[in-house]
Amino acid sequence: MTVAPVIPRRSAALVWAVALCAYVAAVFHRSSLGVTGVDAAHRFDINAAALATFSVAQLAVYAAMQVPVGVLLDRYGSRRLLLVGGALMVAGQLCFAVATDVRLAVAARVLVGLGDAMTFISVLRIVAFWFPGRRNPLMVQLTGTLGQLGAILGAVPLVALLHHAGWTPAFLTAAALGATVLLMVAAGVRDTPHREHAGALAPDFAAVRRQLAAAWAQPGTRLGLWTHFVTQFSGAVFALLWGYPFLVQGQGLSPTAAAGLLTLMTVATLLSGPVVAHLCARHPFRRSVLVFAITAGTAAVWAVVLAWPGRAPHWLLVVLVLVLAVNGPGSVIGFDYARTFNPVHRIGSATGIVNVGGFVASIVLILAVGVVLDLAGPAGPATPTLDAYRWAFAVQYLLWALGAVQVLRYRNAARRRHAAERAAEAVPVGSVAGG
Repeated sequence: MTVAPVIPRRSAALVWAVALCAYVAAVFHRSSLGVTGVDAAHRFDINAAALATFSVAQLAVYAAMQVPVGVLLDRYGSRRLLLVGGALMVAGQLCFAVATDVRLAVAARVLVGLGDAMTFISVLRIVAFWFPGRRNPLMVQLTGTLGQLGAILGAVPLVALLHHAGWTPAFLTAAALGATVLLMVAAGVRDTPHREHAGALAPDFAAVRRQLAAAWAQPGTRLGLWTHFVTQFSGAVFALLWGYPFLVQGQGLSPTAAAGLLTLMTVATLLSGPVVAHLCARHPFRRSVLVFAITAGTAAVWAVVLAWPGRAPHWLLVVLVLVLAVNGPGSVIGFDYARTFNPVHRIGSATGIVNVGGFVASIVLILAVGVVLDLAGPAGPATPTLDAYRWAFAVQYLLWALGAVQVLRYRNAARRRHAAERAAEAVPVGSVAGG
């Protein structure tokens, strides 16, 4: 019997920490538009719908690239994709720093989205190879959760730098941060702990197509996709673009107070992530219950905020951002489904499929909010009313309804398939590939 080589914990922790820095930087680049949306609207002299195209361009590229990036990841490994992705994001921030034309600004966000698309699932693949399976749920949640430190850097510090130094210095600083992390990745990341895995032959196109088909045919993969869809979009859209304008223009908060609430949301995400990971590891057959609880809680708190007569009190806005903070860790449950229902050689492909879900929903909501604000805002495109924001955010309920139905559908399908596989192969009762 061949004994697998022991992976030194210190080496695993170091590689993961450097890869995590790459994801922190990616989240920073991704969210840098969220707190600068009002300034961007003035800089480029655009309305709400046009501003939405900045985030839509970024997220559309991100979502569209997930499956291709998953295939490239299985073929070329994490290190190369992290380097290419980091370079693209640096280039995007450099363009955004000097852009005065809307077309160049959109192209800059496309570069950011393209580089961002290569980052998170590359880090998840590193986790799969460097850590034992029993620690994977915790490490995946820690990766997704600690990565939100980038959103903290993209909130109060970036706002302060923007207002103190101006647009171009702020985004040049963002590019410099990305370049620093890029050097760290080049020096500290390895794809796998064992040389024999790194030298594996790249599959041909037919094999890649079969691998993708196998990942898609697995109901657990689609369960992961719809889990990511239903849990992520509300918090993501709030953090990436429309939360800051909603708080400043709709709720009348100062820019500093609004940035502070977004920072509180990120800190709460850091605290809630390990709790969600613990619950998933302890109750693997009840992960979908947690998904429904997060979705229902988010929808309920939004209902109170949107129905509140006049501007919501500060305590209610705090409750809102605390509930939205759990959306990110909730969406990571989708990646846990991808891992537990797929063999390690197609984790990249399955994870890429899952990661499409939430970002497609986010794109739809970002566009819908921008369009509704322009249609329902009689005061003009630069100053949407609170009622306009109410109508705009009400669109979320259509997405929640669709996502919840699909999660229920594929949860049942995954359970039926898992039960059939257990019966055929005599899988032990303690298997974790449940819903």
